[in-house]
Amino acid sequence: MSAVKQSPRKSGSPKRTTAATVENLFFSRDESWMRFNQRVLEEAQDETNPLLERVKFLAITASNLDEFVEIRVAGFLQRIEDGYNLAQPPDEGGLTPQERLDGLAERMHSFVKAQYQCLNEQLLPALQAHKIRVLQWSELSDEARAQALEFYDTEVDPLLTPVTIDPSHPFPRVLNKALCIGLLLRHKRRGLKSPASLGVVTVPRALPRLVPLVCSEGHFDFILLHELVESQVERMFRGYQVLSRSAFRVTRNSNLYMQEEESRSVLESVRAELHNRRKGDAVRMEIESSATEEMIERLRTNFELEPWQVFRTDGPVNLSRLMNLYSEVKEPKLKYPAFVAKEFKLSAKSTDIFDELRKRDVMLHHPFDSYKAVEEFVQAGAQDPCVISMKQTLYRTSSDSTIFTALSEAGQGKEVTVVVELMARFDEDSNIRWARELEDAGVGVFHGIFGLKTHCKLALLVRRDPDGVVRRYAHLGTGNYNPVTARFYTDISLMTSKPEMTAAVQKVFNYLTAETESDSYSPLMVAPLTLADRLVALIDREAAHAKAGRPASIIAKMNGLLDRRTVEALYAASEVGVEIDLIIRGMCSLRPGVKGWSERIRVRSIVGRFLEHSRIFCFANGGKEEIYCGSADWMPRNLLERCEVVFPVTQPDLHKRLRDEILAAYLADNTKARLLQPDGEYVRAPRNGTLFSVQNHLMRVAEGAEEKALETAKH
Repeated sequence: MSAVKQSPRKSGSPKRTTAATVENLFFSRDESWMRFNQRVLEEAQDETNPLLERVKFLAITASNLDEFVEIRVAGFLQRIEDGYNLAQPPDEGGLTPQERLDGLAERMHSFVKAQYQCLNEQLLPALQAHKIRVLQWSELSDEARAQALEFYDTEVDPLLTPVTIDPSHPFPRVLNKALCIGLLLRHKRRGLKSPASLGVVTVPRALPRLVPLVCSEGHFDFILLHELVESQVERMFRGYQVLSRSAFRVTRNSNLYMQEEESRSVLESVRAELHNRRKGDAVRMEIESSATEEMIERLRTNFELEPWQVFRTDGPVNLSRLMNLYSEVKEPKLKYPAFVAKEFKLSAKSTDIFDELRKRDVMLHHPFDSYKAVEEFVQAGAQDPCVISMKQTLYRTSSDSTIFTALSEAGQGKEVTVVVELMARFDEDSNIRWARELEDAGVGVFHGIFGLKTHCKLALLVRRDPDGVVRRYAHLGTGNYNPVTARFYTDISLMTSKPEMTAAVQKVFNYLTAETESDSYSPLMVAPLTLADRLVALIDREAAHAKAGRPASIIAKMNGLLDRRTVEALYAASEVGVEIDLIIRGMCSLRPGVKGWSERIRVRSIVGRFLEHSRIFCFANGGKEEIYCGSADWMPRNLLERCEVVFPVTQPDLHKRLRDEILAAYLADNTKARLLQPDGEYVRAPRNGTLFSVQNHLMRVAEGAEEKALETAKH
């Protein structure tokens, strides 16, 4: 990393980033993303984590890298192929797509090497020490082989389609991320001098990647499915001599390219593009390092890949499948201790959730607070005869979601409107299915505004209360309406009946279904209409307070920070005295700690048991502190290309909880927190004194354990 340079400027003049300085003030998003995945890998390497959790972290790094290749790397290749190879904006590094690809290729290859070092040198030996083994065919006992062969004959063989490549049998269309076995074959009748043929077998996706084997109690033995298939290739290719064999996997371009003017409907367009995604251009090939050079070259040529796009793996291809090991091995002592979320309870004099919300707002911090209260809110809307209508956004949910069921049931007798985001990446198939099922149930289904993803998390119930008054009740959140991910994503939920808040939610739904804009969405901030400008205005307001000698600080928790305008506003605020603490799980383009620019900005990332997903923004505001939560990160896609909602939390007890219980704990973490340095690297937070883990602390708080750990950590 080059040294940070200072840009000359006239004293007193407003500071602005230029092409000459931006290289040193903005990290590129892709380098920042790679550093994030490195932090996840560090959790797999960390021996203080339970062993099977470490395996899970390693699997997550592989899944993360898949998406990065499918979307980001594929995007660069697409631009180059389309002839667009101009230098990018300065905050994207000022490099051409080809130059950026060259740098990323080196980083990705180094990362893959580190992944397999972690597997081979740390995890597999540790697993074996705990009597958990992933065996090769040659290591199986006679009894285990007999069991594996029975499984192969009954479950695997009927699903296999061996193909030999010749003029009559062209190379099969290998689907995106399908695990295959490549073979070099020689026909026995044609003699030793005949050229080798290429054979391909696709490993069935419908079967588990890890096949459990018979073993004694307390032991867990497995064989990888592709190892089992490889062991039987001679049976599939009778009449051939198998010269070599190797598992491989191709990752394809998974970006969706849609044209509005050519679309009959959003749903049909997305469905058609999903069909194309499975067959998009090849972007990467992973292949076992034991593969012969001839095998690699023939496959690489077939998929039209450059040498750098071939990744040799020192172990099983597709480490994300190790997630199955976590679920298959029933050893609680090798996993995080069980945690039971705190259940929401009505106040003593409240008769139901609506009665409760007429008295006070309710805020939940998931997964420490159970998500069941949100499900019951939607279920109450479906089942309560006093509820007249329901409106809800759906970005991602689960196949057995109680929320989906409740909306379907409500469609039989109530006015129900659901805005389903079809373009939620890699959930498009399921969202199309849900949209159709909801329509069949009588629900009015909309897909938001074309060109904008509907990413806001809103539910609105209209109810004729027992006093005869028609009132609105709303849920606003930072996370998806997904009861499954709510168990391991940190998110904020707010339920309210405040007229100004619920009326604004109604306006957002009108915008989504009819694209009708309102003069004001206050007290909400809505992207792409008001959020970007309002966010910068809030940061500028802190700068004005600092100049006037009033309390001025910002604490912001989010998933990513990439928006250049917002970063420049933070730099300007820091320069005039605003203290800024950023808690950013993933990508961050802001460079903290640069003299004259960001000396008062600190950036930390927390990667731990739960995925940090909540967005919380706290502004000191001269002593009249304001706190907001919402669905939006400070990234161009959230501020300009999505419909997002950020909402204030004003009820004093909830405001205090966000500030003193939640944000303060994140800033005190010295166990899982890593601090971003001016050179772009992340280092562990200093572990002076008592170790403090924010996630462990919040679990203990939810369980009712009285402790002074936070106060100790803060001091």
